[in-house]
Amino acid sequence: MTATPALTFRLVSKVYDTFSRESRFALREVSFDIPPGLKVAIVGRSGSGKSTLLHLAAGIDVPTQGEVSIRGRNLAALSDRARTLVRRQEIGLVFQFFYLLPHLSVRENVCLPGFIAGERASEFGERASELLEEVGLLDRAEDNIQELSGGEMQRVAICRSLLRKPRLLLADEPTGNLDDANSGLVMNLMLKLASKEGNTLVYVTHSAELASLADEVWRLQSGVLNPS
Repeated sequence: MTATPALTFRLVSKVYDTFSRESRFALREVSFDIPPGLKVAIVGRSGSGKSTLLHLAAGIDVPTQGEVSIRGRNLAALSDRARTLVRRQEIGLVFQFFYLLPHLSVRENVCLPGFIAGERASEFGERASELLEEVGLLDRAEDNIQELSGGEMQRVAICRSLLRKPRLLLADEPTGNLDDANSGLVMNLMLKLASKEGNTLVYVTHSAELASLADEVWRLQSGVLNPS
């Protein structure tokens, strides 16, 4: 029996209105199925539609036309609240800018999705420690987040994204703010954790070297998707 795809796009287009009243296509009739556990890198120039694709995949935005489904659930058919719940339960997000809270400790930042979901600390405290140990930061768990380097902050952000065991991990230029040495370290850690956790991973990157680490590399050009 064929497994339900982790992420499906069916003839998805996204159109934005411009100040000149002309419509601009961010995506044009994009279609694909990503099976569970696959790691896909998406490359393309700035403005090619990469971030738009991830925002639609996460249910942060909805397509102008077409259908985006997470494990068979059409996101556009859900209410805003229902999409938010799917995002909390099914999706982990990693961004170029870490979006960590400066007044919280390393551990508290990792635990934030649990707090937001209304769970008790006893339900995810051990999980947070396990993830921090995986990325080599358990000894920094009680430090203020501002004491960490950029590479360390992104490792914390990855732990935060995985706290509630999402099935789909989406990463938008996760190494875009890091130097070459930290970029390789962070990307390899993310791929390692995704494999260990059984996540489906879709990440956007400008780096051909980092893209080559994925199972498949897809290219976006002017909103049109071309699997490599």
